[in-house]
Amino acid sequence: MRPGIRRLAFLAMTALAVPVAQPVLAEGDAGSYLAARSASVTSDFSAAARYYSRALARDPGNLTLMEAALTSYIATGEVDRAVPIARRMLQAGANSQLANLALTADAAKREQWDQILADLDAGQSVGPLFDGLLRAWSLVGTGDIAEALDAFDAVADTQGVQAFGLFHKALALITVGDLEGADRILSGADGTQLNLTRRGALIHASVLAQLDRTDEALEMLDIGFAGSSDPEAEAMRTAVLDGSVRADEVANAAEGVAEIYHSIAGALSGEANDAYTLIYSRMSSFIDPGHIDSIILSATLLESLQRYELATEAYDLVPRDHPSYYSAELGRAESLNRLGRSDAAIEALKQLSESYGDVALVHITLGDLLRQMERFEESIPPYDRAVALFETPDVRQWMVYFARGIAHERLDQWPQAEADFRTALELRPDQPQVLNYLGYSFVEMQSNMDEALDMIQRAVQGDPDSGYITDSLGWVLYRLGRYDEAVIHMERAVELMPVDPIVNDHLGDVYWAVGRTREAEFQWHRALSFDPEPDEADRIRRKLDVGLDAVLADEGAAPLNVANDDG
Repeated sequence: MRPGIRRLAFLAMTALAVPVAQPVLAEGDAGSYLAARSASVTSDFSAAARYYSRALARDPGNLTLMEAALTSYIATGEVDRAVPIARRMLQAGANSQLANLALTADAAKREQWDQILADLDAGQSVGPLFDGLLRAWSLVGTGDIAEALDAFDAVADTQGVQAFGLFHKALALITVGDLEGADRILSGADGTQLNLTRRGALIHASVLAQLDRTDEALEMLDIGFAGSSDPEAEAMRTAVLDGSVRADEVANAAEGVAEIYHSIAGALSGEANDAYTLIYSRMSSFIDPGHIDSIILSATLLESLQRYELATEAYDLVPRDHPSYYSAELGRAESLNRLGRSDAAIEALKQLSESYGDVALVHITLGDLLRQMERFEESIPPYDRAVALFETPDVRQWMVYFARGIAHERLDQWPQAEADFRTALELRPDQPQVLNYLGYSFVEMQSNMDEALDMIQRAVQGDPDSGYITDSLGWVLYRLGRYDEAVIHMERAVELMPVDPIVNDHLGDVYWAVGRTREAEFQWHRALSFDPEPDEADRIRRKLDVGLDAVLADEGAAPLNVANDDG
C-alpha cells in the first residue's frame, strides 16, 4: 500500500477495524451465528445478513451481532435496513465508526445539516479526513459558504490529504456557480497541481466547457482519455461540441457528501480489502442514487469478491440513457456467465449488440464468450462486425484478430486462421501467445518448421516462464529430430506445469527418443494420472503397451531417427 493511501486508511477508518464486545450466545443461538460467520468469511453478504438478523432476534442487545449485521446490510446495498441497527447501537452506548458512517449517510440524504454539525461537535466521528469534509459540506448545506470554504481549506492544510480538500472545495464552488474558482483549483493555477482522477478530469472538462473554453475542454479530453473508449468521455466530447454541458456532477451538499464516500472508495480501491472499500461505495450511491461511478465501482468490487448475483443487481441500476449503460451491461453479462447463466449472458450481449452496433467492444465481448463456450462458428460473425468497425490499425486490435484466428483454426479453416494470426503479429510483432499459437500450429501440421522454430524461440524470449510456450519449443525441436536439445526445454516445461497431461506426455516422447525408456514410461503414467482427453489417453496407453516407435509406425509417421525438418 502506498504511504499516502496508508494515511488515508488511517484517517478514514471504519468500524471494520474497531472491536466491540464479543458475543455471549445462548446454546440455541449458536447455529445462526456460526452460519453467519461462515457466510462472512466467503463474502456471502446476503446470507450473512439473514443469519445475523436471526441471531439478533434472539439476542437483540448484542453489539457485535449488530455491527456484523450492519456491515452485511451495507454490503448488500440495503443501507436503509442498516440505519435502524446503527441507531440502536449508538443508543446502547457503542462507539462504532461504522454506525456513524451509516447514520451520517442517512442524515445527509435527508439534508439534516444542523443535526450533522451538532453530532460532529458532540464527538461523533468517523475519522479526521471524513469528519473535515463532512463539516465543510454540511456548512454548504446550511448556506454558510464562507465558513464552508474555510473548512475545506482546513482539510487541504492537513498533511497527506491536501488533494481531497482542494478537490472537494472545487466541487463546492461549482455548486454555488463559481466556475472560475473551481477551474483555478482543478487546473493548479492556485499553486497546487492536482493529479485528477478519471472523474475529476471529466468534471474539469465540464467546467471549461461552461466557461466557453471549448478548445481547452476538448484538449483535456484528448489528453486525459487518449486511446480509450470511455463512454462518458465520448458523451462529454459530444456535449462540449454541441454546447449542452450542464453543471450537474455535484448539484448540492447531499451529493457532495456522497462524493466524500466515493472519493475515499476510489482511493482505497485496489489498496484495501474489497469488502472494506465496498462500504464506502455503497454509502455513496445510497445518498445519491444517480452516482453511476459509485454503482459501477460497487459492482466491480462485488465481482472481485465473487458475489456475482449482487454484482448483476448493481449493474442493473445503471439507467439505459446513461453513457455507461453498455459498459455496465458488459459487466452484467460477465457476472451472469460467472453464475453459470451463460445463455442469459449471451442473450444480453446480443440485445446490446443491436442497440450499440457501432461499439466494437460489445461485439468483441459477445465473440469472446461464444468462443470460450466453444461455439466457434457463432463467435466469428461478432468478431467480423468488430473488425469492420476498426477505422485505422491499432496495436490493441491484435487480440481480436488472434481470437478470431483461434475460432477459425478450431473450425479447420486454416487459411483464414493463418491470415488472422499474421495480422495480429503485424500489429504486435513479438506477442508471445500469437507467436506460440501460430508456431505450434505449423509444428502440428509439420510445415514451415524453420519459421515455426523462430516464432516459438521468440515467444519463449517474451514469456520464459510460460509452461505452454516452453513445451512448444521442446516439441518443435523434437519434431526436427534435435532430441537432446528438446529434453532440456521439455523438462523445464514440466517444472513449470507439473500436472499438465500434454506436457508430461510430450516429455515421455522426448525421453523415449533419446533412449531413456523407463523415464518415458514413468512420464506417460504421470500423464494418464492427470486426466487427459479420451483420445489422448488411448494413445498414451498404446505407447505403454508397444512403445512409441510402434505407435508412430501404426500412424504412418516418420521414424524417430529421421529428422523431419524439411516440412
